[in-house]
Amino acid sequence: MIIAVDGPTASGKGTIAKALAAHFGLPHLDTGLLYRAVGRQVALNGGNPDDPADALVACAFPDSLLDDPELRSEASGGLASRVSLHPGVRQALYERQRAFATQPGGAVLDGRDIGTVIAPEAPAKLFVVASVSARAERRFKEMQAQGRAVALADIAADLEARDARDRSRAEAPLVAAADAVLLDTSDLNRDEAIAAAIAIVTKAAGSC
Repeated sequence: MIIAVDGPTASGKGTIAKALAAHFGLPHLDTGLLYRAVGRQVALNGGNPDDPADALVACAFPDSLLDDPELRSEASGGLASRVSLHPGVRQALYERQRAFATQPGGAVLDGRDIGTVIAPEAPAKLFVVASVSARAERRFKEMQAQGRAVALADIAADLEARDARDRSRAEAPLVAAADAVLLDTSDLNRDEAIAAAIAIVTKAAGSC
């Protein structure tokens, strides 16, 4: 069974996807990490993330880069949003994601276009959302825990900018699949969100 979990940054989709993978015994792929790696590689190359050619070259990043803690930073997240605008980058990473999704037994993937582009045939699709204020507060606490000096207002502004880029891009914009179940985590704690997601997937699996 393929489980597609989409949604904007800091909505809780990553946490939910990992929990679903553990609950249903499936492998998990955070596809956003691939785009973060491309963005990070562009920076390491001294390139411009808004240049399609620089971004495409960075798609050849080494697998070891996926273990770089810097990929979880706000800077890398912003770079990921910018390189993801390029059709060439999305095509370069498509096959990698598609192969993971279609492996025997199924998989859980989270990102922004899993249910619409990578695995539109997935029987279980969730679109996880949360208010900008709730998402900014979560990210602020994460950054504080990591010892990073950040301002809550700056995080909120960055999230809004990323949302705008992701939703307006011509190639695979951030949008819920027509058959995806909306899960708003604004007022849910971690356990409540996971429980709701498990219930959604269980229902979808039962109707297959």
